[in-house]
Amino acid sequence: MCGIVGIIGTEFSIKELVDDLQKLEYRGYDSAGIAFYKDGSIVVQKATGKISNLRDQITNFNTSVGIAHTRWATHGAPTDENAHPHTDCTGKIAIVHNGIIENYAEIKEELKRKGHKFKSETDTEVIAHLIEENFEGDLYKAVLKSVKMLKGAYAIVVMHSDMKDTLVAARKGSPLVLGRAENKVILASDVTPIIKYTKDVVFLEDGDVALLKNGEYKITDVNGNIVLRKVYHIDWDEASAEKGGYKHFMLKEINEEPEAIESAFVGRITNEGPILTELKEFNLEKVEKIKLVACGTSYHAGLVFKYFLEKHSNIDVEVDVASEFRYRNIHIDDKTLVIAISQSGETADTLESVRLVKSKGARVVAISNVVGSTITRESDVTILMNAGPEIGVAATKTYVNQLVVLYILGMYILKEQNMWNEEVEKDFEFLKKAPEIFRKLLNDINLEEYAAYYKNYHHFMYIGRGINYPSALEGALKLKEISYINATAYPAGELKHGPIALLDPTFPVFAIAPKDRLFEKTKSNIEESKARKSRIISVTNESNKDLEGISDDIIYVPDSPEDMYPLTISPVIQLFAYLIADMRGYDPDKPRNLAKSVTVE
Repeated sequence: MCGIVGIIGTEFSIKELVDDLQKLEYRGYDSAGIAFYKDGSIVVQKATGKISNLRDQITNFNTSVGIAHTRWATHGAPTDENAHPHTDCTGKIAIVHNGIIENYAEIKEELKRKGHKFKSETDTEVIAHLIEENFEGDLYKAVLKSVKMLKGAYAIVVMHSDMKDTLVAARKGSPLVLGRAENKVILASDVTPIIKYTKDVVFLEDGDVALLKNGEYKITDVNGNIVLRKVYHIDWDEASAEKGGYKHFMLKEINEEPEAIESAFVGRITNEGPILTELKEFNLEKVEKIKLVACGTSYHAGLVFKYFLEKHSNIDVEVDVASEFRYRNIHIDDKTLVIAISQSGETADTLESVRLVKSKGARVVAISNVVGSTITRESDVTILMNAGPEIGVAATKTYVNQLVVLYILGMYILKEQNMWNEEVEKDFEFLKKAPEIFRKLLNDINLEEYAAYYKNYHHFMYIGRGINYPSALEGALKLKEISYINATAYPAGELKHGPIALLDPTFPVFAIAPKDRLFEKTKSNIEESKARKSRIISVTNESNKDLEGISDDIIYVPDSPEDMYPLTISPVIQLFAYLIADMRGYDPDKPRNLAKSVTVE
């Protein structure tokens, strides 16, 4: 939530600062603003709405220090007054902030008693005034003193008009990345704005405070003690984060799925079977129970893993929504493996779940797409998705790569526990062909006619059974989050236990129904839905013609081993949702009220 950019060093233009900020608009787009040094003062410009509104207001100007912010509102409505940057009473201090300050109200009341005047409803403005209160001529020392008084999550970047050669940043619970180019240092919420300057970056860790001055930087803890942080090399290029001719990032990223799968395979798919060298020291042959924690799309991928591994092993797999898991009394023993999935590596609830189980002595395997993210640093081992940058808020290629990595993980565990069987061998052989299967599917599939018809409905029900139930959940999530259609999902066998009461001609059913061992039961549920006069759109495999009499519309995917249908169905449910959102006139890259990285609870 929220995107931050800060630059200090040789002269750069305000337009350049806004261009860099644009690369973070997926993190929030309720409002945007910049602050920069000019003639001994700080100039602040803000605009409600997308960054383009800010761009329309600014007059280009060269400066040597500036900060910028794109907001996803948490405290206070999306207004010009609540937009960042925020300033103190003197107007000399400007700050941008990502996160939530939990004790801002009590700090605000204390500062009011001391005469401070506030202009916004935000928790962020409190930090600016707190730094003002603690400022005695040294901005860095004022920030050190101030952050010790804050409770909650924050990534902040601060500037002062009397110190035009200085930026100070601090991080706790929200991401902040630093890169140093020639005579310039750049801060951002992720690497996307930085890679045009340098591909060597430092990921600040919780409790870090960074002082940027004269083209250099130093990192300390909150007590001023120097800390050393690893420099990571990023192999993405700037072009990989652009649309490349597609109408939206989401469509581009769906079409990048074959290449993303190939990247996930590197070093993991061999002639001898799956291998995950990251897990060599985990004694997987002794694992009897797996606890998997995740949120949203990552949770759905985890459910697929549960169905797959439990089918072929004696291992119990418990999949939990991280926001619930973190408040439970969790029981861990030496035969339990904990897996945490977070696309961004910064998901607040998943991170807190990791910290909970680590405090109980558990070892954690993280699955993430972001090198150097918090979850990769706080877990014992990370399996990277290697999907490349994903700009669209709705997860597409990262969901596919989560599935691929989890299939590889599941197969690797089966191999280590001597539970490999003929069916798993067939799954593995199919998985190896997935990139080519995806290329053909994405080239051949045409869902525009279906989307044009179904875009006018206000409600949708997705159903599936067994390993295809998570696909129903993911399909409904995609449709609701980008097209704003009220889409819900149920295990198909649950229809008679209440949900079927919703069905009528205005409430179509999207059935995930490949010909697997539960197909006949799913088919009966489709017939029940049809009897309630609901229109039926089904996804099934090419050789299955048994739905032609009872489905109004059918989308075919390649024949697959039944364990692998969640993978081959994934681009279908993504494209269906994308096309409907686009035809309804919405921007699928920036769904309302959502942000790419959920860094607060």
